[in-house]
Amino acid sequence: MIVFDYRAPSPALREYVRQYQIVGFSFAATITVPVKPYWPRPENCLTFYPRDTEYIEHVNGTKEKWKTRSTLVGQHSFVMNRQPEHDFLLFQVVFQPGALFRLTGIPMQELTNSFVDAEAVFSKEIRLVNERLSSTGDYLEMINIVEVFLWYLIRRSGKKALPIDKVSHLMLQNLDSLSLDWLADQACLSTRQFYHNFVQRVGISPKLFSRIIRFDNAIKLKNAQPVKDWLSIALRLGYCDYQHLVKDFREFTNLTPPQFFQIENGAPERSFGHAET
Repeated sequence: MIVFDYRAPSPALREYVRQYQIVGFSFAATITVPVKPYWPRPENCLTFYPRDTEYIEHVNGTKEKWKTRSTLVGQHSFVMNRQPEHDFLLFQVVFQPGALFRLTGIPMQELTNSFVDAEAVFSKEIRLVNERLSSTGDYLEMINIVEVFLWYLIRRSGKKALPIDKVSHLMLQNLDSLSLDWLADQACLSTRQFYHNFVQRVGISPKLFSRIIRFDNAIKLKNAQPVKDWLSIALRLGYCDYQHLVKDFREFTNLTPPQFFQIENGAPERSFGHAET
């Protein structure tokens, strides 16, 4: 069994949420579940585990089973190996840049490259959400449950979007290299103010965020068009040459593009004929 469903939020929530990712696998108990090399993506997330959870391999090589039913996932700048359990279901809210900061008030650099128990942040409110998600197999009902919770957070925070949030959304949609001065001007801030506020709202610097956007697009393009060579992918996405693409791969995964793609080909969803695109 596999569930591989990406959905847009209701229109009124699109200021806060980019998409919902509902991903589930059922593997026989005799099978070792494959590892997912979860590459850096431009995202901060709230993740729910209505069934089994997963094992997380940290950068130092240690591995732990994630025990909580919901987590806040900060912006990552290196690959994380994640191994689902046999009856796995994940409901992930991928926020718009800056939205999680607006909803929690937590400086996002405190969550960078980390997972945090969501109950430690939202307390009893999210426990009810976890219970309700675990009691249904209807994915549309899951979306409704989560959206009710998100509206509660929005009403509680009361923080409006600022020009800097619109700028970070623009960065997601634009693969061209945008100067820091131009971005700051669009955010109505000095360059120094823009840099400081961006790190607080997103978790990493604007330059690193742009690099991760392009890197994420490179992997998804390769997944969508496996026969396309890496040089063509590099040039299409604005890399100067193949070696600049290799540099990003080595920094974010410690592997070359072909080496990483070979490992990614063994991800759990591949067992069911799916690939992230």
